[in-house]
Amino acid sequence: MNARLHSSRGNPSEERLLAYAAGNLSPPEAVVVAAHLALRPANDAWVRQLQTVGGEFLDEAAPAPMADDALMRAMARIETDAGEVKSQPPLNDMPELPEPLRRYALGPWRWIGPGMRVRDVHAPRDGDCRVILLEIGPGRETPRHTHGGVELTCVLSGAYATETERFDVGDLEEADPEVLHQPRVVSDEPCLCVVALDGQIELDGWLGRLMQPFVRL
Repeated sequence: MNARLHSSRGNPSEERLLAYAAGNLSPPEAVVVAAHLALRPANDAWVRQLQTVGGEFLDEAAPAPMADDALMRAMARIETDAGEVKSQPPLNDMPELPEPLRRYALGPWRWIGPGMRVRDVHAPRDGDCRVILLEIGPGRETPRHTHGGVELTCVLSGAYATETERFDVGDLEEADPEVLHQPRVVSDEPCLCVVALDGQIELDGWLGRLMQPFVRL
């Protein structure tokens, strides 16, 4: 087995993929990583190798007490697994989505600003952390912001750029309260992303503070 993932822009951190393979990610984060793996077969194959090796270790390990939320996380992991499954009818009105996202019902689109809209993905939550679809029109940009918690973003169509990087289809951006950025759509088509968002984004500057009560994702 190749012991390491080839590191490149747009890939999740190796630590996050290891946590996904072990079933230790929160359910919303697992949904976004599963969508990424559906679009990146090489990463999916690497994760499956990890799971195979982990299964062999489990067969040889002594039994240990389980965490209180072990069943919930295991069921969420099964639901978000990006592996080979029997084809099922989509549960929502967006059959173009990667297979892991077609398993969930979707809320209505909500307008959140010029050229921007969002809809809820009815996947398992973890406290304030939930999954959304975010669509932003060509040339539009979000307000400059940081985050109350984790923000995992996987590009499903189109592309966006931050001050330092560009993210295309299948790319995944990891952000936390230390990241301050202002994504801007750089594709000729709208950019559609699936996002695991913990809490609300926190807008930067005095204008951002005035707008904050009106910006709810």
